[in-house]
Amino acid sequence: MAADWVLVALNWLIVGAVLVPLRELFPGVWSFGYAAGEPISLVGVAILHAALITLIAYNEGLHLNGLRIGKQREILAKSILWATALLCVADTLRGYPWPISALICGAGVLHFIALWGWRLRVGANSNPERTETRNVLIVGAGNAARRVAAYLSRQPRLGRRVCGILDDARGVGNGIIGRIADLPRIARKEFVDEIIIAGARDSNLTRRVLNEAQRLRLDVQIVPELFGCHAAAEEIERVGDLALICLSAEQLPAIALFLKRLLDVIIAGAALVISSPLLAVIAAFIKLDSPGPVLYCALRAGRKGRRFRCFKFRTMLSDADRFKLQLRRNNQRVGPFFKMRDDPRVTRVGRILRRYSLDELPQFWNVVRGDMSLVGPRPHPVDDVDGYDIEHLARLDVTPGITGLWQVTARRDPSFDRGMELDREYIHTWSLALDARILLRTVRAVVQGSGE
Repeated sequence: MAADWVLVALNWLIVGAVLVPLRELFPGVWSFGYAAGEPISLVGVAILHAALITLIAYNEGLHLNGLRIGKQREILAKSILWATALLCVADTLRGYPWPISALICGAGVLHFIALWGWRLRVGANSNPERTETRNVLIVGAGNAARRVAAYLSRQPRLGRRVCGILDDARGVGNGIIGRIADLPRIARKEFVDEIIIAGARDSNLTRRVLNEAQRLRLDVQIVPELFGCHAAAEEIERVGDLALICLSAEQLPAIALFLKRLLDVIIAGAALVISSPLLAVIAAFIKLDSPGPVLYCALRAGRKGRRFRCFKFRTMLSDADRFKLQLRRNNQRVGPFFKMRDDPRVTRVGRILRRYSLDELPQFWNVVRGDMSLVGPRPHPVDDVDGYDIEHLARLDVTPGITGLWQVTARRDPSFDRGMELDREYIHTWSLALDARILLRTVRAVVQGSGE
């Protein structure tokens, strides 16, 4: 998204540069002179154009990886067309002559060329480690299932990873990882996003899989029995020479999620800039207090269990992790999550930083990178996640946050299950208003110094 905004801004700079010679060549055309002489007006148009394109494209699902090239082109063209048309209508209603609308249309053409070219280049050089891959589970181990699995495995650019096949008629092995009754457990363990039913001739089985998938909020597609015919509908997705028909699709609040991410970047970026003098002072105190690095970088489990490096100011001795196993018998949390009050590894400066949650400030960089959000379930260490039960993995369905419902509701409650219950409540009742309330309560808690 950030690259899209930069490209749109560059295109409008090009349009602005073109206006200067146009004003000289056609001094009688008032609109050329007005537009070239009003850079502030052009900046406003550029920002509005970029915002409209981004919102429409996000609502249409352009941010989702795994979209076919043709579908991406269609969404991009539709978004730019609608955004450009809305701007042209608005300028016409404001009384501007047609050349202004022509300039906006010209900018729209530049936007499409630049954004589509950028996507083609990124798609050809994408890093799979940074790509949002959809995890797929296939039901049925017949010929159709094998063909679907083989095709998706050969086409990594589709953004799908086959976790395995479920089948009741064959034993585990050769790609089969369980029976259909294992679907809930495997779907949670593998962070499955989509189920493809291939070669299922039993309507009761199909209905059972569909009901279970809807309960788990997973997308479902089916390979239909076409008796040797080819599907003609454009809505049907092609996987090689097979057709996929969508039976169920999880409806995500795309605009709200986009606004959440936009606010994350704006607030976290501003916080890093504003707090930079404080960050330097804290770094100096940490260095003076104890030997070792200023930052503590540890692996955490993020969305879908993906590991990322979480940044914090170091509040413990530099070799603190070496003593963690020895101190686990003093764990004050019930469950796999480790937490200990009066931890002997914490430094003097570290106690102050923890009390006012200042050690969390570097995590704003994790938010800007997209590893974390401002609000969400706290990211747990990888070794703690290894001790999760299957039902606990539901908290990894969303991006972890700097603060969350548990932090402002039951931070001192030692029950691991209570924390999990609050995380699940946050996921199921999420809204931008809930995030705002949690952030306000977090600010109050930080000011009061209620951290541990």
